[in-house]
Amino acid sequence: MNFMDNGKGSRGLFAQFMDVLLSIGLGEWMLRAGTTILSVVMIGVVIWLAQAYYAQPAKAGSAAQASATEAVVVVEGIDNVPGQNANTFDGIPRVAQPYTTIPTRPRQEIVEYIVVDGDTVFGIADKFGLTPETVLWGNYNVLLDNPHSLSAGQELLILPSDGVYWQWLSANKGGLPGFAKFFGANVDDILNAPANNLALTAVGDINNPNIADGTWLFVPGGRRELISWSAPLGVTRDNPASARVLGPGACDAVSGGAVGYGTFIWPANDHFVSGYGFSEVHRGIDLAGNTGEAVYATDAGVIVYAGWNNYGYGNMVMIDHGNGFQSLYAHLSAYNVGCGQSVGQGDVIGAIGSTGNSSGSHLHFEILSASTKINPIDVLP
Repeated sequence: MNFMDNGKGSRGLFAQFMDVLLSIGLGEWMLRAGTTILSVVMIGVVIWLAQAYYAQPAKAGSAAQASATEAVVVVEGIDNVPGQNANTFDGIPRVAQPYTTIPTRPRQEIVEYIVVDGDTVFGIADKFGLTPETVLWGNYNVLLDNPHSLSAGQELLILPSDGVYWQWLSANKGGLPGFAKFFGANVDDILNAPANNLALTAVGDINNPNIADGTWLFVPGGRRELISWSAPLGVTRDNPASARVLGPGACDAVSGGAVGYGTFIWPANDHFVSGYGFSEVHRGIDLAGNTGEAVYATDAGVIVYAGWNNYGYGNMVMIDHGNGFQSLYAHLSAYNVGCGQSVGQGDVIGAIGSTGNSSGSHLHFEILSASTKINPIDVLP
């Protein structure tokens, strides 16, 4: 009973207090103050709740980031700092790149290359961004200008760019200007080529340069005639002895015999050009094939060479077609024709092989005339 009375008394005092405030004009002020205080409290509560809500994910993200940092491969040249992500700057992540783009720089020195199985002069040239001629011109003592002389284990000199590598002799007429002119090159390019290690002050007078006899010089942009060891031009039935320089397969003079039609057929079953095509370096085509597969006469004619070739072609057969053309078949595993024999177009004259300087079984095929060698692809069906 007393409790109830005290509750009523408490409520009565509060009501009386509010009445007093209203009577003196402070009621409206109290209402505004209460509203403001309530708003501030509510804003504080919202801020507190937001902090509590976002604090845990942020910590989880930091842990995940720290874990990921341990798995990042640091780019060479950047050191890790304990407690700091080496791949970030001021909190901005930098994505690690597994590959670095390095611009191609011109090579200035002469390098050595060891030939491996399957290499060709054309393939090596392409590997170093050079022409096949440059590979031959830089290695005359090894290859003798013959791409078929290439074999595994050979040491080749790879020039810095296209040009010629040749020995200087003081007996050269015209000094360095004459030397450069012979190769169609420029004296300054020879003097300034880093591979030559020539200083203008040491060379002295370019017309009588101070260069030791036997010094090998790189001639940038230089060119020279290639020496062809494949076969002389114009090996006819009337003068087959012109091919005696090639080896023991040369024949004696022949009179009469079959004459060709002036048209040509493929000399092998496979028409795929493998390894070498026709070029200034390689005056014929190489046709793919397996050892023992048939080789056919591209046109009718008379055999003017049948036997071994001393300059890398192995077993070789030549046919004079009696109409200004001859054909050549090289690297044969066997041949079944002899000097002076007449053959018809399409007759089997031998078998594909890999004799002589050859990196694999194939048929080297040439078509010749008295004045030039022509690209067989231009006349084959």
